[in-house]
Amino acid sequence: MTESYRPDDHLGHRSLLVAAAYVVLRRDDEVLLQLRQNTGYRDGWWASLAGHVDPGESVHEAAVREAREEGGVEVRVEDLEPVTALHRFERGGPQVEQRVDVFFQVRTWRGEPTLMEPDKSAEMRWCALDDLPRVVPHERLVLDLLRAGGPVPAIISVPTD
Repeated sequence: MTESYRPDDHLGHRSLLVAAAYVVLRRDDEVLLQLRQNTGYRDGWWASLAGHVDPGESVHEAAVREAREEGGVEVRVEDLEPVTALHRFERGGPQVEQRVDVFFQVRTWRGEPTLMEPDKSAEMRWCALDDLPRVVPHERLVLDLLRAGGPVPAIISVPTD
């Protein structure tokens, strides 16, 4: 007898993960960042191009979509270089605070990066990895690892503040 998965098997028993794709556009030792505003999360902090994975979408497809929607650039799936997956969680917190963030870096794209969502981002600019502004903490962790140039762990797990 084979048991099948029921859509409500997770209720009260397992964590649900909210998945997001992060795109770090690289230009030599610089990264493209945008200044968050009107989002309700870390407004006034700098961040990479990123967003949630939509239902029925792969994390790779989400990365390509977010690069286009937020940065106005066309990225091919084959140009996404996996960097790391970061598991963020709030101990004892709500299920929505169980997250997995998949980071890609991209060195090749079509188009000029352009601020596409001025309602969510006040500014966009290239920043040197060794002179970053105030970056969202979990993103800063990954950018610091890229700056160090050594191997980046395949998976990082950190509790949120």
